[in-house]
Formats: sequence, structure tokens, C-alpha cells
Amino acid sequence: MSTPLPDRRPHPVIGQWVIGIDVPVVNERAVRASAGILFLAGFSAWHYSVLTGDLRSLQAFGIVFALEMYLRVFVGTRWTPTLAIGSLITRRQRPEWVDARSKTVAWMLGFGMALSGCVALGWLGLAPVVAQTICAICLALLFAEAAFGFCLGCELARRFAREKPTLCSGDTCTYSPPRRGEPHRIGAPSATLHSRDVGP
Repeated sequence: MSTPLPDRRPHPVIGQWVIGIDVPVVNERAVRASAGILFLAGFSAWHYSVLTGDLRSLQAFGIVFALEMYLRVFVGTRWTPTLAIGSLITRRQRPEWVDARSKTVAWMLGFGMALSGCVALGWLGLAPVVAQTICAICLALLFAEAAFGFCLGCELARRFAREKPTLCSGDTCTYSPPRRGEPHRIGAPSATLHSRDVGP
């Protein structure tokens, strides 16, 4: 199992160095745990604002979420509260290292959405439904990452970045999924392997 290197190289702002990997990485398991924590907090604030019309809880979450994304991108992943909690929760699990560059795109997207929601509610004075819609989209993306491992920003980086990420969640950078109805096969297929021997 890969373990973090000592600080022989300058510590990157996003991610960490790991033995045998040439790019900074983050632990996908901790990231998904932090996404679940943020989703629970955000959904509670969003749901309360929709039911009561009181936007103070949504504003508070927007500020906290924007600060969280800002810390991840500009200060360092070592200093972000929910990532620290996520790392603590998943400390007994084997790390799943993913390229920090793809997460940078995802977190920049989250920071932009949080900032636009705060601007819509505060300075622009738009209808509350605008901020609630932005928050709902952000919550949907958080849920998708926590529950399914789908990261929109990572997918955008994989498809459009000049320097493609080399390590992706679920090996999506290198793994070709089977067609609908075909079994999953890892490695070279065996001549004696039949469809009944492989789960769905």
C-alpha cells in the first residue's frame, strides 16, 4: 500500500506526494466522505430555506462552503476542515489516490457556484429561488460524488484539460467499461471464463 512521502519535496498546495506516484494526489475516499458531510449540512440548510422562506441558513452554508473550497484551492488541502474529518473517518481504509489536478477543477467549480449564489442573494438581490437553484445543483453534484463517485470537475479535466490527469477515481482514466449486458473483466480474459462465472 502506498504511503505518504516525507517532506523531501516542496509540499503542494493541493494534495500530497506519495511513493511511486509522480504527481500530487488526494485520497478519493476522504474526498467522498467530505462530500457526504457537506451534502448533509447543505441539504438541511436548503430544505429549511425552501420550507420556511428563511434564507439565513442557506446564506450561512454558502459562506462556509465557499470558504471550504477557497481553502482547498488557494491555501492547501491540509487546512480544510471537512477533508480532515473525512481523512479521520476513512483512516482505516486503503487510500485510493487520484490526481490532484482533476480535483482542482472540481473545487474551482464548487467555489464559483458558491460565490455566485452568495452574490445572487447579497449584492444583486435576486429572487431567492435563484440562489436555491444554484445550491440545489451544487448539492446534486455533492451527492453524486459521495454516493456514486462521479466528479463533474474531474470529468471535465479528463476530457478537456491540456495536461490530462493520470489517476482518476475508479480508474476511469484507463478503464474501458463493458457494454450493456456484458460482464466486467479485469485483466486478460480467460478462455474458460463463462458469463455465469462473473457477477453482473
